[in-house]
Amino acid sequence: MTITNTQSGTNVHEVAEGIYRISTPVAIEGAGGFSFNQYLIVDDEPLLFHTGPRRMFPLVREAVANVLPVERLRHIAFSHVEADECGSLNEWLAAAPRSSPLCGAVAALVSIGDLADRPPRALGDGESLSLGKHAVRWFDTPHLPHGWECGFLMEERTATLLCGDLFTQGGADLPPVTESDILGPSEAFRHEMDYFSHTANARAMLERLASANPTTLACMHGSAWRGDGAKLLRALADALSA
Repeated sequence: MTITNTQSGTNVHEVAEGIYRISTPVAIEGAGGFSFNQYLIVDDEPLLFHTGPRRMFPLVREAVANVLPVERLRHIAFSHVEADECGSLNEWLAAAPRSSPLCGAVAALVSIGDLADRPPRALGDGESLSLGKHAVRWFDTPHLPHGWECGFLMEERTATLLCGDLFTQGGADLPPVTESDILGPSEAFRHEMDYFSHTANARAMLERLASANPTTLACMHGSAWRGDGAKLLRALADALSA
């Protein structure tokens, strides 16, 4: 793990081949610690998943620059429209002149076509995009955990699921990658601050994600996780149905 900003504790760690987790720990009054993670895929067409909040842009930019020149970025991607997902989208578009927003068709239609300073590249459900050696596939997951436009990217070469707010874990001092239980901590967090929509289609969507057989789950908050991702996604479906 490389610390890129000693004051904030922002750090970078390679969680799968060519995929880097950028994480900034924060203290939240009355709620303990938390972390904001972004994921950078290094390739011919580099991709950043999650922008981080607008005010965190200097820290995340500094971390990206530790891995590659920021102006090389081609895709600024995110799961759904929320400050920590795409709050600094336009700052990234300015810093990387050849980049464009990458999102699902619903997000492009209802929000990003207006909010972004450049037109988005909209991916349809199941559509894949080659980055060079890596390739990402978009999965529509409306209202899982929240947001009509929500969706996730699966990096197919490394079997890494960029799973956004799924498996959110509280705490600011967690390891970059773990093989330990994250369902228990994430469920404890959800029961205290329930951010799920509880859509009736959750199990079917989680089963579809499980069928992609991810071996790394790139969580937006907390540790990334390595192991039998299909089994863990099905366990989450069971927990949501309980």
